[in-house]
Amino acid sequence: MRNERIKARGIGTDGAANRLRYLALTHGRPLWRLAEANPGLRLRLNAALVDSAVREMPGRPEPLSTRSGYTSWASLTDRTYMARHLPPVPGRDEGRPPVERAADLFARGEEMIPCPRSTVLFAYFAQWFTDGFLRGDTHVPRDPRRTSSNHEIDVNPVYGLTEEQTDAIRAFDGGLLKSRLVNGGEFPPHLCENGEIKPEFAALSVALFDRLDGPARDTLFATGGDRGNAQVGFTMFTVLFLREHNRVARVLADAYPKWDDERLFQTARNIVLAIVIKLVVEEYINHITPYHFRFLLDPALSTRLAGAPWHRQNWASIEFNLVYRWHSLVPSELVVGGRELPLAATLFGSALLPEAGLGRLFEDASEQRAGRIGLFNTDPGLREVDVASIAGSRAVDLAPYNDYRAHCRFPRVRRFEQISGDPRVHEALRGLYRGVDDVDLYVGLFAEEPGSADAILPPLLTKIIAIDAFSQALTNPLLAPRLCNAETFSPAGMRIIGTTRTISDVLHRNVPEDPQPRFVSMTWRGAR
Repeated sequence: MRNERIKARGIGTDGAANRLRYLALTHGRPLWRLAEANPGLRLRLNAALVDSAVREMPGRPEPLSTRSGYTSWASLTDRTYMARHLPPVPGRDEGRPPVERAADLFARGEEMIPCPRSTVLFAYFAQWFTDGFLRGDTHVPRDPRRTSSNHEIDVNPVYGLTEEQTDAIRAFDGGLLKSRLVNGGEFPPHLCENGEIKPEFAALSVALFDRLDGPARDTLFATGGDRGNAQVGFTMFTVLFLREHNRVARVLADAYPKWDDERLFQTARNIVLAIVIKLVVEEYINHITPYHFRFLLDPALSTRLAGAPWHRQNWASIEFNLVYRWHSLVPSELVVGGRELPLAATLFGSALLPEAGLGRLFEDASEQRAGRIGLFNTDPGLREVDVASIAGSRAVDLAPYNDYRAHCRFPRVRRFEQISGDPRVHEALRGLYRGVDDVDLYVGLFAEEPGSADAILPPLLTKIIAIDAFSQALTNPLLAPRLCNAETFSPAGMRIIGTTRTISDVLHRNVPEDPQPRFVSMTWRGAR
């Protein structure tokens, strides 16, 4: 019996309300399409489903942050620390394995387990947009309690975290960002010359810069974010939205010739931020959820949600930071410009972009299948990230997996088989942990079996992502009822935002050097 797969997801393990909601949203496609065909009904359903999703967890402000294990004025206002959903639970070492052994649970075997629906483009976008606000401490040694985040979706991989960084990449002419043309395509200027950062870019920084030799440094782009060159997928999106910013600025300059550089820049930036948030809701979240209803970012959504108790100032939580360690999505070899490259060869790979072309790179990522999120599926080159994630979560005494299930209105599991019916998973957990109440949150999140064969994420991970993603995106100041209008974005900007629904839309208007149609999608062609 030990080798037989057990059904882990059901009313008994996930609760009647959770399971019935999941089944209702993943069945009855014709009824959902009929509801979406009625504009008024669709908008009301949109707001109601978003609100009900976020209310599955107590709303902000959180009583605690990583600053202290009790509530204080400092812990409620010092945003250099991360919020936390549950109080710390110290002294749990006895029932759990050493960090290194827990990290072994993530190691990929000889072949990647493929995701049923996602492409590598999904992995690239997830890393790029979340890195803007889910940021750890950048000091050495690193403090796992601290964050360098602004706590907003502010596209700082393009614009930087500070005004000094933003100024360093601005052209101060026509609202544009600094750029150069290579083979007809627009790219950021180079950051370095002879291995040294150019004086004009002194305010910028690069993660792991000290590990690069002079020739490698000279290939780096000058980007606002410190990880703009970290990996080819991250750099692709940074370059794409640099192009989009400059395209929008030129549209605004033509439409409003009396505007000065400052107004053109700031309005273009507002528009780009709104576009990214719209992509998060209408493409990214809709891809993650296996639901038939497609969420919308309509201009009136913030008005409909203004009275929601969770509609408060953003403050990224340490749990939200942790749940986004989706390294199992990344194949061990990535297709870049038609070539299969080892993962390591795509790190600090800015030089690959002009060579292959932006359009080709986005299509390559869209044609390549991502890995399945879960245990036993992370490339060995990313092992240290799992080690650091488990060690960091223990350093701040995160509550165990079962406590977070209860916090998110799931029944607590009583047996390892209720986490996953896969014998390999539940036997591995049983061999390392004293009991289900000892399982680390980080391990449990990825050990949990998805709700269906087509689901990308398991139930607890889906719920935490939905709660924090919606409440992080929809509380952005630019979406407030008094701000989400033509006064903020301009009439031309409102048209640009209104006609943008997918990454494909953004790409195809920003590759004049390669105008052919490209397949650009987070969803694998072969997905059901």
